[in-house]
Amino acid sequence: MNRTRTVALSLAATVAALAPALGQTAATAAQGTAYLQDPSGDEKAMKSMWSKDDMHKVEGQLRFHPGVQYKTVTRPGPEGAREFERQVGDPKTLAWEPSYEFAWAVSDSTLVKKALTTKDGKHLIVVHAVLRDAKRAKAGEVHKELSGQPATGRQKIAGGRRIACDTGAYTVEWSVTRSGYGTLTGTLRWDSSCEQYRTAFSAENGQHGR
Repeated sequence: MNRTRTVALSLAATVAALAPALGQTAATAAQGTAYLQDPSGDEKAMKSMWSKDDMHKVEGQLRFHPGVQYKTVTRPGPEGAREFERQVGDPKTLAWEPSYEFAWAVSDSTLVKKALTTKDGKHLIVVHAVLRDAKRAKAGEVHKELSGQPATGRQKIAGGRRIACDTGAYTVEWSVTRSGYGTLTGTLRWDSSCEQYRTAFSAENGQHGR
């Protein structure tokens, strides 16, 4: 019997192997993170910009979660114990289902430009991301207006669209806007190869049921 399972790159056996395919660094892979981050580096790393009057700062970060989806199939146990069936990933059903996680921080200078800042009040934060394929065609998009938000926050938004495996390199274009202050932008690259998962699933399947 088949059943569908959606996971966010959580298979322990593939985390380290998957990192090179996603373009992550060795340090990131060692931490077992399941996303690509812009800006790269520290978990709390943020891009920043000042408003035209140098009195307000907007900071932002995007975490792109590729999100792998697959079906499981039943495989018999090892020789001499075939009754111990197990559910294993079926590499033929692999697909991606991305989500986008935005973080923001809004600071206001109280007396001196770019100094003596505070992070107070409620804010209208607009987050946006577009996933484009190698031909610049739009493969996915999210857009959300978040009203009444605290000066620092984070929100994850499901992409709602599947991306087929091995369909090339993609670019994520993202932005965080604080209404009246400015728009912060960024980009990151993602490789849609599922080869590392297929290798892991093949090893997990062993020679049974082939």
